[in-house]
Amino acid sequence: MNQNRGKAARLSFSGEILWGTESKPHSRPYMAFINFYDSNSDLNRCGGFLVAKDIVMTAAHCNGRNIKVILGAHNIKKRENTQVISVLKAKPHENFNSDSLVNDIMLLKLERKAQLNGVVKTIALPRSQDWVKPGQVCTVAGWGTLANCTLSNTLQEVNLEVQKGQKCQGMSRNYNDSIQLCVGNPNERKATAGGDSGGPFVCNGVAQGIVSYRLCTWTPPRVFTRISSFIPWIQKTMKLLQQP
Repeated sequence: MNQNRGKAARLSFSGEILWGTESKPHSRPYMAFINFYDSNSDLNRCGGFLVAKDIVMTAAHCNGRNIKVILGAHNIKKRENTQVISVLKAKPHENFNSDSLVNDIMLLKLERKAQLNGVVKTIALPRSQDWVKPGQVCTVAGWGTLANCTLSNTLQEVNLEVQKGQKCQGMSRNYNDSIQLCVGNPNERKATAGGDSGGPFVCNGVAQGIVSYRLCTWTPPRVFTRISSFIPWIQKTMKLLQQP
């Protein structure tokens, strides 16, 4: 993915799994591979995750034309057991700011319901009062760029540590700890950095964050959307999307 896409140079869409490992095939059955065309008609990729049979959650900056979702994939070049579903409607947060990447959350209504099975499942969302704390180690996965600068065909994952909000606040005046997470130990090389934006940050089987953007340096931490802060919006928007 084009890392800047016209945004300020210090903000870049986050998403490469750097120094992670390949996931066990189909161990993360909630994962969604997302393809879409941007305003320049370039094909982009993002991650996402299934939260209802016909709803995928991702980052708002993963919005575009002709969005398609692939469920049940491990190697995206191999389409065994996969379900390819077009997106009927994309609903980014109405206060998403494409410059600051605040409120970077979006729900995708699928054209048809996914068939849940051993390789396609939904993931739980947090409650509004759930609060991921500094020091927690959780996992992010995706099909983004690897450390050797090539895009991965197979799902990769990495464990990352939540940091104190001050670390991100010191590098971005737009960082807001009440709606965002500061993720990634700067003393470790492990990080996200284009094709995994929108993927879930999973803590104890619950999707707590959404991969959003990196800061001014290539080293961690990164900024993720804090899902628990958006539960009322998610519930309201899912009801709207379910209406005929």
